[in-house]
Amino acid sequence: MSTFESLGLSQQITEAVGAIGFETPTAIQQQAIPHLLSGEEDFIGLAQTGTGKTAAFGLPLIQRTDTMLPFIQSLVLAPTRELCLQICRELESFASNQPGLKLLAVYGGADIVRQMKGLERGVHILVATPGRLRDLMRRGKVDFAHLQHVVLDEADEMLNMGFKEEIDDILQSVPENRRTWLFSATMPKEVRRISEDYMENPFELSVGQQNTSNADISHRFVFLRPAERYEALRRFIDFNSGLFALVFVRTRRDAAEVAERLTQDGYRADALHGDLSQHQRDRVMGAFRNRHLRILVATDVAARGIDVDEITHVFHFNIPDDIAFYTHRSGRTGRAGKKGESIILAHPKDKHLLKKLEKTVKIKLEPTEVPNGDAIFEQRLLGFFARAAQTPPHPAIEKYLPQIVEELGDMSREELALRLATSTMGHSLASYANSRPIGQAGPKDKPRLSRTDSRKLFINLGDMDLDGKGGMLSFLCEQGGISSSDIGKIDLQKKHAFVQVEEKAAARLIKAIDGLEHNGRTLRVNDGDTGPKGKKGKKGKGPRKKKEKAFRKR
Repeated sequence: MSTFESLGLSQQITEAVGAIGFETPTAIQQQAIPHLLSGEEDFIGLAQTGTGKTAAFGLPLIQRTDTMLPFIQSLVLAPTRELCLQICRELESFASNQPGLKLLAVYGGADIVRQMKGLERGVHILVATPGRLRDLMRRGKVDFAHLQHVVLDEADEMLNMGFKEEIDDILQSVPENRRTWLFSATMPKEVRRISEDYMENPFELSVGQQNTSNADISHRFVFLRPAERYEALRRFIDFNSGLFALVFVRTRRDAAEVAERLTQDGYRADALHGDLSQHQRDRVMGAFRNRHLRILVATDVAARGIDVDEITHVFHFNIPDDIAFYTHRSGRTGRAGKKGESIILAHPKDKHLLKKLEKTVKIKLEPTEVPNGDAIFEQRLLGFFARAAQTPPHPAIEKYLPQIVEELGDMSREELALRLATSTMGHSLASYANSRPIGQAGPKDKPRLSRTDSRKLFINLGDMDLDGKGGMLSFLCEQGGISSSDIGKIDLQKKHAFVQVEEKAAARLIKAIDGLEHNGRTLRVNDGDTGPKGKKGKKGKGPRKKKEKAFRKR
């Protein structure tokens, strides 16, 4: 088994690495570190997020730095402020036994004057985001005359974020005789162009296949209607007591709304999206990193550069438009040898996208099921007693033990466990007692409701009131307290709709919505054959037929 000592690192560095708990180098570290310590050529390292790339380039950089020379000798470019700061923190821990080595992180959203003063005091290794570095270079505050190494970390992310122009400017401004080390999870055309334009015969190392996902991640999917996604997410959260999760959504509005609903339902959650100020973003990320938050809801753009250990689950409210983004999303879990789960809450129409995802990322997506109420309650109940069995007795309570035993009388262990569970967990049982199965684990579409087991209802809400059929479905489920599985065909018109609803659910829906106020209007729900006024007309003369006839006359 390989060790850090066997890779050629100095005793100072190996002791520092051991002090922070690193024992066995990862695959990328085993293969990259010896080459970067001794090699004098450009280098490309392809490995997934979470495989230890920072140590793979950071340890050689530190060992090759001459602290007697007061110049910038190495530059590390990172796509985001968060990753920039994290790289700098990790390098500082690796260099803890070398107090003469000076590091500095420069990034947007922070005081540029303070960063310029830091550069004036002297820096050996500079970690930077492309935009802020180019700003400092234009102000004449960065001297790269003695630069020996340039590291492009998460190169694919930097180019995805639109930093092509900045990277070109920076690489054209540094000395030609420097060495360039490029690290990336994927190798799209834009990254290959960078290597061809600015690197000379690079040594290429690939750990795993390009665009593939970490083997420690289980990739699953479940088919859900849009209105079911939030409830499904809640059930997954409740089923996994140790869950520490990222939830990816498409828009800023989605992120804010999902996080707000989770918070209202008692979960420790917050949102990360483009409308946040840098101060707000730092606060949210700090809370998540310190586990004051259990769930972080984010957009793809806002989540770039997030590098937090021990995330157990990644949920996808949508399949990303750029399939390669899935690798970055799912790569937030299953890090440092830990297992992780990536779960797609897919729409039934997304089958072709799932197949494309499997082919592109080279993974096998397995169907899963949304936990039902019984399964969630069982998990909670067994977890409660497992924690109780592992809890050491409190000394202050022991003196009351005789009275407690007397109060229990001749009660058996089984009866005591039953009564204790009822008194402490009864509320959880009640909350899931009537929960319905949701979602489809398999690849087949849900069968449509038949006319014999459903009713056609009329409702005086239409497309002008709600956002399409998806908006109507969400409204009916939330206001009527029914599942989307109870709803069949929705015939949506401008001012009204006809909806096929399961027989038993139809009565609940009418009771809940009929007479409800919505945007200053009283809602009316009745049998679809009676039309808007609740009176049967002649066959074929309902509101929709009349409207079509009037249109033909015009």
